[in-house]
Amino acid sequence: MRILLDENFPADFAKLLEGHEIATIHSLGWSGIKNGELLRRAHGICEVFVTLDRNLVFQQNIKVLPFGIVVVRARSNRVADLSPHIESILAAANRVVPGQVEKAGA
Repeated sequence: MRILLDENFPADFAKLLEGHEIATIHSLGWSGIKNGELLRRAHGICEVFVTLDRNLVFQQNIKVLPFGIVVVRARSNRVADLSPHIESILAAANRVVPGQVEKAGA
């Protein structure tokens, strides 16, 4: 599965999502790009976009996207706080369909 991690994830978190093709906003050079443009650019890059931004789903028209979105709820964006949610994140990524949102984490 091709997963794109939003810029609010630490770069080293991508290594923990083993068995998947992981890209990050940082690695693509897209840091600082607004959500609307970011989601347009993600077309063809990923099957699942993973973010910590809970407001994204209220600010963008998710239904028209060709990929699914997983919103992660964690105490912070530190690897120590995200690591316990890896199974939940991957399970949500496997469930989500294009144009829909799944939640993962606490």
